[in-house]
Amino acid sequence: MASGNLLSTVPVANSLETAKETPIQKVPNASKSAIEFLSLIGTNEIQPCLFEESLVAISENGQTIGTFSISVKKSQYSLDDWYEEDCYLVHASSKGTVDSVPCTTSITGYITKNLEILEQHTEESVRFREHPVETRTHVVKHEGHIVVTRTIIERDEEIHVNSSPYSCELLQGLVAESANLLVLRVMARRQAVPENAIFLSFDSDHHICTSTYRALGFQKQQVKKEEVDVFVIERAVHSIEGIPLSWQFCFLSDGHLSRRVQVGSPVIMLIPQMPILIEIDEPDPRPVFEKRPLDWEEDMELYSQFLDRKEELQASHATYVRRHPELSKLLADFLQLLLLRKPDDVVTFAAEYFAPFSAQNPPCRSFQSSDKPSPFRSHV
Repeated sequence: MASGNLLSTVPVANSLETAKETPIQKVPNASKSAIEFLSLIGTNEIQPCLFEESLVAISENGQTIGTFSISVKKSQYSLDDWYEEDCYLVHASSKGTVDSVPCTTSITGYITKNLEILEQHTEESVRFREHPVETRTHVVKHEGHIVVTRTIIERDEEIHVNSSPYSCELLQGLVAESANLLVLRVMARRQAVPENAIFLSFDSDHHICTSTYRALGFQKQQVKKEEVDVFVIERAVHSIEGIPLSWQFCFLSDGHLSRRVQVGSPVIMLIPQMPILIEIDEPDPRPVFEKRPLDWEEDMELYSQFLDRKEELQASHATYVRRHPELSKLLADFLQLLLLRKPDDVVTFAAEYFAPFSAQNPPCRSFQSSDKPSPFRSHV
């Protein structure tokens, strides 16, 4: 399990102070169905989505020009090195060449168990020989705000830095890019997408905008010599200023990404080989046994045990009586007096008869008055 944070508290606080000087931008609203969809995703659904995978980038002429990898695992996050929060660590990176120009993109994000962003760092690099350009975007949740800091570096020099604050209260339904990779896996395992749900997201300039998901059904995909069924999901990010961007994702039944295409791009991400599909072991149902009447006299084993126990008790009782001959005399005297008196209340008569033998009663005189009231009888 990984643990940590991307930046220390001091730079984050400085970024927040700088961002507070910037007017808070208006943001669109997510739909109730989108907010409800995110709230109903449980940890039991996310657990099978924690794995690593890799794809390769294929150009128009079929050549491999890069790689694309995604990793999701459990982690702990602490912004101030004091309080640690259980979360998920998402890391995605792509490397390749476009027209012989090296391009890299990496995303590292910490998201809560409710798929809310804690911190995310994005780096995009285009290494032109004479003019390399790198864009770094840092998103962090701090003091009730989501602060977005974007830095553009050209020729190893910072030429532009801007920060934008957003109130967390206004960002319900936000799906950051790191959380999106996990949300897609959940949708793929469900093989269902919420209809007409409008989420919030970041556009290419990291401004808040809306995004939508749409299920395109099932398709056949050739993975080496095997043909498999894949579930297709289209995601569209509707930028406020620019044109919408769309991606199509093809998933295997367990959430592994098999194909990724950005609409309008000549590059396709493909899975190089079939992975070992993740299966959830469902517990077997508890066995139900019908209640049947137990006739122990008909059961040979139980009846044999009964006879053995009966003989054992009879022998034990007989031995006890032989060792205590006074028991027979005591019982004979009691029965003789009982038959002579013939009392209506046999229990009270027995209690009064055996009371003098109790160790709790003090000894009494042999010729005690017969008129003394008995403690075993009620008196009005």
